[in-house]
Amino acid sequence: MDGHCDSVLDVASGIRSLAENTNQGHLDFPRLRGRINLQFMALFIESIYKPYGSLLRTLELIDILKQEINKVDYVQPVFTKKHLQVFEKNKVKILITVEGGEALAESINVLHCLFALGVRGLTLTWNQRNALGDGCSEDPEGQGLSKFGRKVIREMNDLGMLVDVSHLAKKSFWDVLKVTNKPIIASHSCCEALCSHPRNLDDQQLKAIAENEGVVGINFYPGFLKEGQDPATIDDVIKHIIHVAEVIGCEYIGLGSDFDGIEKTPLGLEDVTKVPTLILALEKAGFTSKEIANIMGNNFLRIMKKVLPND
Repeated sequence: MDGHCDSVLDVASGIRSLAENTNQGHLDFPRLRGRINLQFMALFIESIYKPYGSLLRTLELIDILKQEINKVDYVQPVFTKKHLQVFEKNKVKILITVEGGEALAESINVLHCLFALGVRGLTLTWNQRNALGDGCSEDPEGQGLSKFGRKVIREMNDLGMLVDVSHLAKKSFWDVLKVTNKPIIASHSCCEALCSHPRNLDDQQLKAIAENEGVVGINFYPGFLKEGQDPATIDDVIKHIIHVAEVIGCEYIGLGSDFDGIEKTPLGLEDVTKVPTLILALEKAGFTSKEIANIMGNNFLRIMKKVLPND
């Protein structure tokens, strides 16, 4: 399982279709097949649409993604726990998420509407502040979550939606943990201890996610993996996985590639067809079969089974 990609934007831009392997971008449905059983597909709200065009853009992207899904017979959207009962090798499940709380247009009713349309996860902010709270480009100890942001989290808990804390400022992150009564995810984040970047999580945040029984999806973006001019490699991804494992254990780690949302990838992880090589790299690093299974998908599966609605 992969906790984050931005591939829908290529379709919206007219660059390609996800239903065909055009050898463009980092992933599409044919390349996912047989490699990724469940892909979180984020609907990223570009800055040009913020704030007032965010909802319209979200609705457009939902429709574009559903049209792509309907072009093939082996892709199934995930809406409830029942959709997680059976996985088949050559079929792909899709979880629809939105990246940016601007999509809610400051309305809980809109959250209900997006849920009805199949959205099952929300990255609360991108880098900047919105009506829910501060993103990671703001003051880390700034205003944190707003009253509306707290209300959104409580409603997401009740509906059965994944609360995603990637991109949050630190105060916002800690505010989320005070409010939520369900496990959270950091869908595509790395470790501050290995690379000092505002998007990365420090060890205290990692420990808090473990206490919450959440999951951290390790991002493949080289700028989050390492500092300096040398190119990042698959080994750098493994280093971040090892660090999380040493701090909180293997039960809270997943993959959050950020494919098609990043301009560069680590050497050895050029696109989704290379993701299975992580299994060999994890074996080489000394992880057990059970630990590898957890990292490669079972941890995300666990949290979805806890959070998503029953039917």
